[in-house]
Amino acid sequence: MIAINRRTFSKLLTTGAAAASLPAISTVSAAAATNDRLARTAAAGLPHSRLKTGKRNTSFGPLKQIDAGVLNIGYAEAGPADGPAVILLHGWPYDIHSYVEVAPLLAAEGYRVIVPYLRGHGTTRFLSSATFRNAQQAAVALDIIALMDALKIEKAVLGGFDWGSRTADIIAALWPERCKALVSVSGYLITNLPANKLPLPPKAEWAWWYQYYFATERGRLGLEENRNDFARLIWTNVSPTWDFDDATFERTATAFENPDYVDIVLHNYRWRLSLAPGEPQYDGIEKRLAARPAITVPTITIDGKYDPFTPPGNGAAYRSKFTGTYAHRTFEVGHNVPQEAPHHFAQAVIDVDHF
Repeated sequence: MIAINRRTFSKLLTTGAAAASLPAISTVSAAAATNDRLARTAAAGLPHSRLKTGKRNTSFGPLKQIDAGVLNIGYAEAGPADGPAVILLHGWPYDIHSYVEVAPLLAAEGYRVIVPYLRGHGTTRFLSSATFRNAQQAAVALDIIALMDALKIEKAVLGGFDWGSRTADIIAALWPERCKALVSVSGYLITNLPANKLPLPPKAEWAWWYQYYFATERGRLGLEENRNDFARLIWTNVSPTWDFDDATFERTATAFENPDYVDIVLHNYRWRLSLAPGEPQYDGIEKRLAARPAITVPTITIDGKYDPFTPPGNGAAYRSKFTGTYAHRTFEVGHNVPQEAPHHFAQAVIDVDHF
């Protein structure tokens, strides 16, 4: 088991290209200022949630499948079909069960909640065996746009963490007409390939050990043979206060049996390090993303206090990238915020929807 000094690592994140602090926007709306005050009040721990605590939910109902773009996407759905749409996006190494308690809370408030498996996970499949197993950020974001089109959802509140935050951020930045509001764990995660070529301090690089391992053929074989052990190790390291049980892990681990899982995971991390090419049809989108576009839709960003990838400064490192109504919250949890603090994640979705 790899031990990481998280306080030291968080401080190190303030150096290097990936964590350059940006000046805060001096002028915000009255609503944003109010929410900023609420966020500062909550920064010491989990804020009070108005949602009622009921019986713990551990499973979704029967999953649905729909053709969307190059995929047949598997997804869970909860709530009334005519309710305002919320789309919740998972990361790696996780799956839709990160939202297994969030979804019913939002459904009870009248939302139509959609939780899709990302490409390479769960019951999501490529429609053609000839399609390149591409996991660059533009391709994953367009999967969700295609899903919205297939489900006839014009606009939705988007929420995500890890890969899901990056995907939601991209849609909010480039297609704000499709995003009513945003909840983004770890803030602004849009990848800038040139900046990603620059090194971080050694202790910071240590936390990304698996990315470099995945750059090798040994890493491919290791992930193929030990995918569950990899996930358990990552879960433990990035969520040190989350006491998940075997049943919780096994519910998610079934998502790693997808035939494209290894190809998608490896391409995602190799592409981010400029070690694997993307596809030419996404070059225009990636060029726009490299310019680090601002996100104008109402947003709540969330940091997990014990997440080793959380930069210090209560969201200051990325504050200027959100130019609409805005609030930041810090919860006393790790990386998998929606599963570690489901009531508070759900409350953030409700709150941002009313900004």
